[in-house]
Amino acid sequence: MSTPLRHGWTTGACATAATTAAYTALLTGDFPDPVEIVLPKGQRPAFALAREELTGGAAMAAVVKDAGDDPDVTHGALISSTVRHGAPGSGVAFVAGPGVGTVTKPGLPLDVGEPAINPVPRRMMREHLAEVAARYGGTGDVTVEISVEHGEELARKTWNPRLGILGGLSILGTTGIVVPYSCSAWIDSIRRGIDVARAAGRRHVAGCTGSTSEKVAAELYGLPEDALLDMGDFAGAVLKYLRRHPVPRLTVAGGIGKLSKLADGHLDLHSGRSQVNPGMLAGIVRSAGGDEALAGRVLAANTALHALRLCQEAGLPLGDLVAERARLTAVGVLREAPVAVDVVVIDRAGAIVGRAG
Repeated sequence: MSTPLRHGWTTGACATAATTAAYTALLTGDFPDPVEIVLPKGQRPAFALAREELTGGAAMAAVVKDAGDDPDVTHGALISSTVRHGAPGSGVAFVAGPGVGTVTKPGLPLDVGEPAINPVPRRMMREHLAEVAARYGGTGDVTVEISVEHGEELARKTWNPRLGILGGLSILGTTGIVVPYSCSAWIDSIRRGIDVARAAGRRHVAGCTGSTSEKVAAELYGLPEDALLDMGDFAGAVLKYLRRHPVPRLTVAGGIGKLSKLADGHLDLHSGRSQVNPGMLAGIVRSAGGDEALAGRVLAANTALHALRLCQEAGLPLGDLVAERARLTAVGVLREAPVAVDVVVIDRAGAIVGRAG
């Protein structure tokens, strides 16, 4: 019996989720994660945030598009929304950020010169912005800048250049829909795990990416089962819940690949939603005094584990350096929460190859 094909999200649904999260953070200081939206037919999917950034006058949130089993060129693309306050009475203005195209020919459902953000995604974003404004006392006067990482490059594989949409992709979708891969249940179980640990009086918990790292953390610190959090790929969910419901000490434990993503600022560590950045690893090598030849070999490495082995042979502690960068990412998400963080990096066999904190 054949398995039904898995549906995916439209770029419009992803942009709506990112915009909703960003405007909520702009008004409240906190990003909802996962962020739930309502699609045109009433479905209520939730999206994990892959990145978030809050500065004085702007908030940025990003999600990774999951196209399901559709061979979509935008599958895995990082779609971000930066929301800024607009002038009183200005309403919602849309701006094409990097990777989003601009309409240059008539005949599309948008005027020439407009960002290639189609009418239904615009309507969805406006509705969600209005709801957030009503809930948190905002005016709803905002500028929304939508960006797609590598969007200009991806757009060359689409019909956009022929249609006169230049500079990037279109933000599309009429239903937004799909049968979701739902991260809500997993994130909810992480939160409940923290609640249980706190209720049991645990002063030290471990967020682990898998069973091997969980075993290492338990043995290393003598942690009981109710102090072990099945973090999986959702590092952001652990850190953000602990920010509001602190435990005195957190250990983050995982493989070199996933924790190098955390070191690079990713909060969602899934292979389909974030990638290891060899350039970042090479930069760590250089900043630690490694020579250019080693940095070059790390840049060309097949995997983070391969890069680690190259550095071990050269006597450079890449595992410790990645652990420290990952720790700094975690501390940044925790903000002022009274949580001391340490990081344990392991290889596939469960050997500890890096520690920090």
